[in-house]
Amino acid sequence: MADGADRGPAAGAAVGRAPAQAPERAMWCDERFDFQATFLQCLAKHVPNIYSAEMDPLVEKQEEMVQAAILYPLECYLFGEDPDVFLEKLQQSGTSQLCGKVFKGGETTYSCRDCAVDPTCVLCIDCFQNSIHKNHRYKMHSSTGGGFCDCGDTEAWKAGPLCSKHEPGASDSPKENSECQLNEEIMEHSRRVFPSVIKYIVDMLIWEEDKELPVELTISREKADSYYCVLFNDEHHSYDHVIYSLQRALGCELGEAQLHTTAIDKEGRRAVKAGDYAACQEAKEEIKRHSENVSQRPLHVEVLHADVMAHQKFALRLGSWLNKLMSYSSDFRQIFCQICLKEEAGSEKPCFISKLMLWDARLHKGARKVLHELIFSSFFMEMEYKKLFAVEFVKYYKALQKEYISDDHDRVFSVTALSVQMFTVPTLARHLIEEQNVITTITETLLEVLPEYLDKNDKFNFQGYSQDKLNRVHAVIYDLRYVLVSKPTVWTDRLRERFLEGFVSFLRILTCMQGMEEIKRQIGQHIEVDPDWEAAIGIQMQLKNILLMFQEWCACDEELLLRSYRECHKAVMRCSTNGRSREKTVFHLCGHTLESRPYRVSADPVSIHLPLSRTLAGLHVRLSKTGAISRLHEFISPEEFQVELLVEYPLRCLVLVAQVAAEMWRRNGLSLISQVFYYQDVKCREEMYDKDIIMLQIGASLMDPNQFLLLILQRYELADAFKKIKPTKDQDLIKQYNVLIEEMLQILIYVVGERYVPGISNVTKEDVIMREIIHLLCIEPMAHSAITKSLPENENNETGLENVIDKVATFKKPGVSGHGVYELKDECLKEFNMFFYHYTKTQHSKAEHTQKKRRKQENRDEALPPPPPPDFSPAFSSVVRLLNCDVMMHILRTLLQRAVELETHLWTEAMIQMVLHLLSLGLLEEKQQLQKSPEEEVTFDFYHKATRMGSSAMNAVNVLMLLEKLKRVPQLEAQKDTVNWILQMFDMVKRLREKSSLATVGAASGSEATKGDETQSTQDKEKAERKRKAEAARLHRQKIMAQMSALQRNFIETHKLLYENTMEAQGKDDAIMEEESISSAIDYSKIALGPKRGPSVTEKEVLTCILCQEEQEVKLESAAMVLSACVQKSTALTQNRSRILELSGDTLDPLFMHPDLPCGTHTGSCGHVMHAACWQKYFEAMQLNFRQRLHVEQIFDLENGEYLCPLCKSLCNTVIPIVPLQAQKINSEDAEAVAQILSLARWLEIVTARISGYSVKNAKGEKQNLPPFTNKGTGNSALEFHSILSFGVQSSAKYSSSIKEMLILFATTIYRVGLKVAPNEADSRIPMMTWSTCAFTIQCIENLLETEGKPLFGSLQNRQWP
Repeated sequence: MADGADRGPAAGAAVGRAPAQAPERAMWCDERFDFQATFLQCLAKHVPNIYSAEMDPLVEKQEEMVQAAILYPLECYLFGEDPDVFLEKLQQSGTSQLCGKVFKGGETTYSCRDCAVDPTCVLCIDCFQNSIHKNHRYKMHSSTGGGFCDCGDTEAWKAGPLCSKHEPGASDSPKENSECQLNEEIMEHSRRVFPSVIKYIVDMLIWEEDKELPVELTISREKADSYYCVLFNDEHHSYDHVIYSLQRALGCELGEAQLHTTAIDKEGRRAVKAGDYAACQEAKEEIKRHSENVSQRPLHVEVLHADVMAHQKFALRLGSWLNKLMSYSSDFRQIFCQICLKEEAGSEKPCFISKLMLWDARLHKGARKVLHELIFSSFFMEMEYKKLFAVEFVKYYKALQKEYISDDHDRVFSVTALSVQMFTVPTLARHLIEEQNVITTITETLLEVLPEYLDKNDKFNFQGYSQDKLNRVHAVIYDLRYVLVSKPTVWTDRLRERFLEGFVSFLRILTCMQGMEEIKRQIGQHIEVDPDWEAAIGIQMQLKNILLMFQEWCACDEELLLRSYRECHKAVMRCSTNGRSREKTVFHLCGHTLESRPYRVSADPVSIHLPLSRTLAGLHVRLSKTGAISRLHEFISPEEFQVELLVEYPLRCLVLVAQVAAEMWRRNGLSLISQVFYYQDVKCREEMYDKDIIMLQIGASLMDPNQFLLLILQRYELADAFKKIKPTKDQDLIKQYNVLIEEMLQILIYVVGERYVPGISNVTKEDVIMREIIHLLCIEPMAHSAITKSLPENENNETGLENVIDKVATFKKPGVSGHGVYELKDECLKEFNMFFYHYTKTQHSKAEHTQKKRRKQENRDEALPPPPPPDFSPAFSSVVRLLNCDVMMHILRTLLQRAVELETHLWTEAMIQMVLHLLSLGLLEEKQQLQKSPEEEVTFDFYHKATRMGSSAMNAVNVLMLLEKLKRVPQLEAQKDTVNWILQMFDMVKRLREKSSLATVGAASGSEATKGDETQSTQDKEKAERKRKAEAARLHRQKIMAQMSALQRNFIETHKLLYENTMEAQGKDDAIMEEESISSAIDYSKIALGPKRGPSVTEKEVLTCILCQEEQEVKLESAAMVLSACVQKSTALTQNRSRILELSGDTLDPLFMHPDLPCGTHTGSCGHVMHAACWQKYFEAMQLNFRQRLHVEQIFDLENGEYLCPLCKSLCNTVIPIVPLQAQKINSEDAEAVAQILSLARWLEIVTARISGYSVKNAKGEKQNLPPFTNKGTGNSALEFHSILSFGVQSSAKYSSSIKEMLILFATTIYRVGLKVAPNEADSRIPMMTWSTCAFTIQCIENLLETEGKPLFGSLQNRQWP
């Protein structure tokens, strides 16, 4: 469709016809005539004629006729002179400072990361290239269409709001760049013309009659019986489906159908058939019939009268004309806005612009584009009217959003997409909050569009949700984000009240989400169908930044923060007290008692969605940061606070994560695993996982520490594990217990040690980001993009990386290939915390390995103690009491005692590592407090609690003594350096206390001797007590041994006859066995190699498959049994560590290895046996499972054939087929005869001749350059050679196809891994590589046993026998 840019030639064509239109222009100019009536009569006369050929329009001819008959006379009347001359003068007189360019789909936009108020502030390419922002950090985007260039908007930019083109006094603006003021006559004409034009546009766009026009547009001429069958665009049917439906329904050619479909997709509608009403109606029904199927509704088709179609098309042309006209003058824009916003006196009907907005969802795509362009070029270019338009928009916000959610067009074609242009303007957003209560309006809209997803408990449940509808609901959530994107600097009473009202309304949404989609552990049978989980997590991700912004807004004003906290606390209490049991259970441990309501995560419903509790945690942290927490008692009494209830639900969520890690919820399918993944993922963790940790820290700061730990033990279902109750012998249950203990200890480390949150300690956001980056780079050097992906984004989509990266890391430029990476500075390595709470298990292992390797290279010990944490803020200072409370000491002592006593089923190395970390945190805390304050002021007595011994058997050994014993535990050799560091810390804290005590004694010398005597007396008593206990234990052991000896003697005496008979029988058996062995020695010589080699004895071997638990005897003809195995390159035997290894094996010949033994191929096995078929099914199931869980981090590479052993979970990448041993019989006499006639020289000569002959045969007649000795006579040599090869060789065994297949798989894996090449079963190097790995593996085992001083065959496990 032509626009104003094409009007030059058309206007020229119209000038020649001007005299024919003179009477009409004179009539419009005559004040006696009603302009609106005259204008409509003109349109009724000309428009149907101009747009009569809708099926095959001549666009240029139509435009010429429009210009000549309507637009040129109209412009002449409006301007009072030649339109071209007037518009040229108007354009030269100045332009607006606002750019106002509307972006098309795919157009490049630019956003300055340094100066933009929010990410929605963008520039077009021309403005960007002529602005200061091109030298800043910026982002480029591809516009989806409908955006707006913000150049000239002072509220959109912190600096440089104007480009050089739009600055006052710019070179391309002849004057001051202030727009020309229109004279009064033109203003008066505009006030007459614009209302009629606007009313006509509005009436025709919202016209609902298909067959009739408004009366004022109907002329006396006979009405033509001409109709169009009009097909409308939708987003449900594909391009090809529409083409197919048109071909079938209309019988048109492919090209014509494609032409129709393209026009429909571009403009939103198209006339596909012309004729009388009956013919068009028939075409409509045919199109519907052919486009409808079971899964799709029919296409949208209407039959319109030709005159209706013509006037609607011209209404859009008038809209484009107005759009172009308003770009010339601010006065035109203001008049247009005034008319569009004017409401009829005494009428409740909406104004013109509101009518169009409310009708937007029913307009076709082309009409929507014109409407949106009109709004951009008028209201958004005038700040005063932009505010008035925003008020109208908010007034009808609910209706507009409901229409959009029911619509099927993309958001870019909806008027609701304009919200970003208003809500992101800071002053306008404040005005809408204060005057229109926009936050409440948006939140209520959300509640009104989601009632179908509420269950009987008024909680959201998105099972069977519509993805398209929820995507549209996300647009409403985005509007809330736009309103909150800029925090206010000045608060008024009205703004405070309105915001609080909106916040309370928002809490209603969070109440519907609190505890939604509860799940219950599946026991017995696996869940049949995974429930839908993406919708709930998707809304959680959309709300993440909004929750943070609400908290930041509340923190801007102390009074508002306290009132918001009270409202949120009320909401949490309402959700927490619903349906709670009045019964209570009692739990006793270490002399402390906990009364709590019965609940078990493993048996009762639990939800991962707790936005209310997490919002309260965020507000509590901000109370602490601002100091307003001191006034909290004024708003919430201690009795109402009920901290146990606040902690309950986040604690349940963390227990759920622990139980999932312990594989207790395997039968609940992949949906739960996916939810747990996102719960801890960087996209969600700020408002999920992190806030749950904070809520536990709040509980630890306000509850008695022993009560808090008892609650933790009870919810983790570990009460029995720390009582002297012997756990079950069920290995699966023991493994669950161990994993749960590890997860619980990890949470305790986080509660006590994770303090890098503003408000929990005195740290800044920059400190938090620096710590995140430090721990990422402790894993390995990373590229900029990898670090960015691992950091959370704020409301402006910024991570803050660039502000701090140079403080902690140096950039290493890329080499010839690869990319540049950041490496951590050495001075930042001391900040490494092995138990950083954002590490995944894989990252934790990698970071620990990297740091230990680094310390080893620096010839330092491998201890990785925690760095000294920052001090807690006053509100959280009580958290450290957890470390030295009785229950904590009991937990630590119990676990250390189990490790020392080597109760292997009750502890793990990881568990002990966490215990050592907690000990380190306690010692560091006490050390810091002693260094800052005198001993008498330090109430934290971790040292005394850890070194104190009690009267009970459990407390007979203190922690210090247990640590000394721990150093001697061989399984904990890797923790020896950490134990030594902790012992040094104990000594350091002791000296600090003694130093402080000496200082105190110096001030009060009179009591020094007394205290010294008391100390000495106490130490003597302790030594005497230990000696007494040791002697008592020795005597007790002697007594038990004596009793056992007496019982044994008594048993022999009592059963003397039976004992003698047994000895006689045993003697006879021994004699018989001895005789058999002697005869055996006579018949066969037990010689392993050489001519007198004895026969091999085969034994029946029956193995059990670990997967199907079925037994099978290993036979040649049976299906293969395999061992899980791992093939890897190894440098264990290398004699030259500095040798550079060859990375590619394409040209490597494995026949001979370099004397340095630089690298070999090692094969190891865990010894677990499976059927080959069972293993193949297992591996295929793992591959299928991996494809369904792409977001779950894997510790092995399935694409390279890696998998975990089903039983022991060791890493494997192949299987070794078990080949049965075959009996071999050798004729020793023949062997001796051959040995007598065959010398070594003769043997070499015959073998060489045989090999040469084989080469000649393979060369197919080609002449070979053979050594001279190979040409000697071979008459008898062939026979001799045959006799040599046939000696001791039986016919080859016939293996089953299954064994052959597994042999090929095993050999191919050795070839692929050992040479690092692609698999190739035809490569001649495969057999040599197989023998090579056998030799290398045997040599490695031999070296290992020699190093350990063990015999070669006496210490091998079954899986190590070659």
